[in-house]
Amino acid sequence: MTAPDTHPPARADDGGAARDGGRGWAIRGTGAHLPRDVAHSADLSRSLGLEPDWIERRTGIRRRHVAAPGEAASDLAAAAARRALEAAGLDAADLGLIVLGTSTPDVIAPSTACRVQTMLGARRAAAFDISAACTGFVFGLQTAIGWLATQRGAPPYALVIGVEVYSRFLNPADRATAALFGDGAAAAVVGPAPPGHGIGPITLGSDGSGADDVLIPAGGSRLPANAETLAALGHTIHMDGRAVRDFITAIFPRLVAEATEAAGVKPADLALVVPHQPNPRLVAALAPDAGLDPAQLAIVGDEVGNIGAASIPYALDRAVRTHRIGPGDLVLLAGFGAGLTWGHTLITWPPP
Repeated sequence: MTAPDTHPPARADDGGAARDGGRGWAIRGTGAHLPRDVAHSADLSRSLGLEPDWIERRTGIRRRHVAAPGEAASDLAAAAARRALEAAGLDAADLGLIVLGTSTPDVIAPSTACRVQTMLGARRAAAFDISAACTGFVFGLQTAIGWLATQRGAPPYALVIGVEVYSRFLNPADRATAALFGDGAAAAVVGPAPPGHGIGPITLGSDGSGADDVLIPAGGSRLPANAETLAALGHTIHMDGRAVRDFITAIFPRLVAEATEAAGVKPADLALVVPHQPNPRLVAALAPDAGLDPAQLAIVGDEVGNIGAASIPYALDRAVRTHRIGPGDLVLLAGFGAGLTWGHTLITWPPP
């Protein structure tokens, strides 16, 4: 796979810098939800014919949550959304927009966001999905801020959700994927920011030459479902582990460098870095290359595995609820995933 900066990426750099009469935008509340059932790495290792500590030693993942039969992405997303609204002190009627990032929607169409809208009773909100894989939450923030900055007469709050039910799309015999992925959802409410606080510019990028590095090859218009695709397990996640590792190793330090240089700060000035963490042990090991102390990272993948678009908002919600973030703190969100996609934004955390 070529390095992620070999080809000029598609970019968007006006995120939080967008203004509505001088207004900025901030995260006003967060929430998360995990399914009840838990799959421990020791048990999963044994099922793969491996030593009980094999998965944890290589990835740092100790467990992941698994959706119950009949439990879909919209169910997890709505539960996380309710907690985010409660944290923000808002009702569903206060929302003007719901944007949902996922690679595992309830159905191909219509959007899972529309199902969440009716589950919440958010009748005033426009609702749609974003397909940017594990960077979906960062892409969703950009979309929400752009929408908020240009709407007239709509409620000035947007709900950004990341959710995955990867367990429906795993080959249990494939150690490269079965060891990593879990189910979960997390959400954030975006609304007006107090002066001097809020979401900074959001930078997004893509490199479609790596689109086949992680994918579910069948079920779309290129390979519609049929007996052959089912027999070939084409509806499960396929991943080139080496290419993905190389991508992560290159992109994470680069995102930290880009964000801090653009803001005129040093990596040491960041109170918290919230990265996507498909392999939490690998991401933590990259901290020195990014000029960071490992203690600056919000690592939660050991508890939930790779939950895709929910990874960053889940880690962010955990940091908020454990008081790792305070007013005025600089918080970096650094996402990367299939597509290939990546994105970052630096937040000056607002007061309650």
